[in-house]
Amino acid sequence: MTDADGGPVRHIPVLLKEVLEALAPAPGKLILDGTFGAGGYTSAILAAGADVIALDRDPTAIAAGQAMVATHSGHLTLVQSQFSQLADQAPAGGLDGVVLDIGVSSMQLDEAERGFSFSKTGPLDMRMSASGVSAADVVNRAKLADLIRIFVLLGEEKQAPRIAHAIEKRRAEAPFVTTRDLAGLIEVVTPRKAKDKIHPATRVFQALRIFVNDELGELAQALFAAERALKPGGRLVVVTFHSLEDRIVKKFFSDRSGRAAGSRHMPMVQERAATFDAIGKAVISASDAEAEINPRARSAKLRAGLRTSAPAEAADLSIFDLPNLASLGKLGG
Repeated sequence: MTDADGGPVRHIPVLLKEVLEALAPAPGKLILDGTFGAGGYTSAILAAGADVIALDRDPTAIAAGQAMVATHSGHLTLVQSQFSQLADQAPAGGLDGVVLDIGVSSMQLDEAERGFSFSKTGPLDMRMSASGVSAADVVNRAKLADLIRIFVLLGEEKQAPRIAHAIEKRRAEAPFVTTRDLAGLIEVVTPRKAKDKIHPATRVFQALRIFVNDELGELAQALFAAERALKPGGRLVVVTFHSLEDRIVKKFFSDRSGRAAGSRHMPMVQERAATFDAIGKAVISASDAEAEINPRARSAKLRAGLRTSAPAEAADLSIFDLPNLASLGKLGG
């Protein structure tokens, strides 16, 4: 859950009322919360009487959640796992619901040492699982052309070439170590204008975080996993915070709606069996009142679907038209 200015935020579950209405937790139901974070949704689902399996790839979140596990003994199972693997946690009979709250949590933003926030000085890290390639590795070692692609495709940053060239010049003198190293450079290269609603480093930090954690690929695989794990009548509820994520969820539900496949160039008349039916409105946004109280809710979108009895389809990533960053598997020296 990304705050617009990257600053400290108090944990408030976004669209909580709407999530619970779409998810319909109740006694006897088993819900999987794929993005445990600080436990906002999980706590509300437990309060409704349902049992919860909660996942988080962040070991810090797992450790912090042990008190909740103890409080709800027998009703909450907390597992360190990427949500793309959520089907591995589902019982043979399937799940009654899956909820996913996509993006970085307020807890991670608040911890300077995690390196997610450009408003705090900390190591340029951004790894949700605390392992693998860090943001500093990307900024200091990726080729110029690759930096530009990351910033454009994952951050939709219009000033990507200018910022990437400045990074290349600066890292030749000294490597980037902290979040303020990078944010400070971006502030100089693309200074904030009076009309700008967001900090000039917002999109670059977003792009690096998404790349480091493979967030778009994880989301796509999680949607396929939920399709396999939900029982007929099970509910999939997804809350996203920027257009790249929402586009993936929208395409998934559209593809799984059973509409005829094909295009205007290659029309097909055969319809597929729908694996999901829509729940309520196609997309739900936060009310003005919630956005006023909780700034994180301003860009939130909720989409939900009801699992049918049709067999799960193949996990075909081509339906999402994801940004092609396959060639960035090895960072340049």
